[in-house]
Amino acid sequence: MSKELQHFIAEHGISEVECIVPDMNGVQRGKVLPAGKFLSSVKDGTLRIPGSIFTVTVTGEYPEGVNHIIPDFDPDLIMVPDASTIREAPGFRTPTAYVIADTYNRDHEPIAIAPRMVLKRVLQMFADKGWAPVIAPELEFYLVAVNQDPDFPLTPPSGRSGRPETASQPYGLEALNEFEDIIEHIYDSCEKAKLNIDTMIHEAGAAQLEVNFLHGDPLRLADEVLLFKRIVRQVALEHGVYATFLAKPMSNQPGSAMHIHQSLTDIATGKNVFSTGNGKDSALFRSYIAGLVRLLPQITPLFAPNVNSYRRMRPDSDAPINVQWGSDNRSCGLRIPISDSKNRRIENRLPGADSNPYLAIAASLICGYIGMVERMQPPKSIAGNAYNRARTLPRSLEGALDRFSHCKPVKQLLGEDFFEIFYAIKESELFNYQSVISSWEREHLLLRV
Repeated sequence: MSKELQHFIAEHGISEVECIVPDMNGVQRGKVLPAGKFLSSVKDGTLRIPGSIFTVTVTGEYPEGVNHIIPDFDPDLIMVPDASTIREAPGFRTPTAYVIADTYNRDHEPIAIAPRMVLKRVLQMFADKGWAPVIAPELEFYLVAVNQDPDFPLTPPSGRSGRPETASQPYGLEALNEFEDIIEHIYDSCEKAKLNIDTMIHEAGAAQLEVNFLHGDPLRLADEVLLFKRIVRQVALEHGVYATFLAKPMSNQPGSAMHIHQSLTDIATGKNVFSTGNGKDSALFRSYIAGLVRLLPQITPLFAPNVNSYRRMRPDSDAPINVQWGSDNRSCGLRIPISDSKNRRIENRLPGADSNPYLAIAASLICGYIGMVERMQPPKSIAGNAYNRARTLPRSLEGALDRFSHCKPVKQLLGEDFFEIFYAIKESELFNYQSVISSWEREHLLLRV
């Protein structure tokens, strides 16, 4: 048993522990245990959870045809908490802690299909080459009025003035102040949970906010994004509103993204390998971009995983439709921010806020990795409006899954079993979605066709 876990629980007077395992959709699953029971279970290896948590869909069902990977008799997996992730959980009456766990089989082998393990393997590939990725996510989300009937559209909530926003207020400080109580509560909760968030701004949508995370290790940042979503939803509910990370929650408002800034350091020297000694773009930098350009459109479901994700990716809607790249160009899917050579980085603007942070980050990194290893060369950067260029991203989850299933270079590195299960989950969700008759069909087709 980790002495670090025991020490943290004793020092903070923790009574209960939420042991969390993120599933394929980034949904938090796991167990809540009294602190003493948690510690004894970790010590004797009896903290377990069914392996089927990695095949459950967002609707709570299970796809067919994957029993050769996760047997249908659903054997238990052993949960092994990562002591570096334990932190106080804000908002509970009983002193509670969060801790994120990895899963292992009875032979003590890690479960390779687990999203957190997928990201760990990608980071190990970089480490084997002497590289250490550094990322900084920017996560957007909406505050919306409580909506108990899914047939009714979402609407912005009322702020401190008692009135809801009706127009776009990008970077509006007074608009931000409308939700000052919620924002302060979020900051306080994140501080208690030791989440390293930086600034928060009002984004372009009505009651849309964006938080920037401080740059750092990709695995740690994925853990923090996972917990941040949980905390924000809880805080919003305490203030009588919803917080949603849906990619496109309202038809007349911009979508919500999770932009991922990424750079690469040399483990031995600590220097940014995206820059040469004289401050110019390095060959590795260009190859990394080439990998993103070539492969990201083929694995879109890893960062745009839901049917709703593709409603966000529309021309002139603050979301990219292709993987053009350019300097300080926000119409591009891949933006190169203005920076000195030490801070040279790439901003991947494709992922939606609805994506599983482990998989979205792993997807971006593995594409760049393949580009560097294969010494790919990128197309020319652009200076104009990328929305005027051809669309290279799929228009729907159906089209995206077709490309995903044929992406051999990424499949070989992330694992065929992972690809098969992820595809099966998304195909099942897509089938369920396509079985629903929408209000648009009833409105426009019922009496006219």
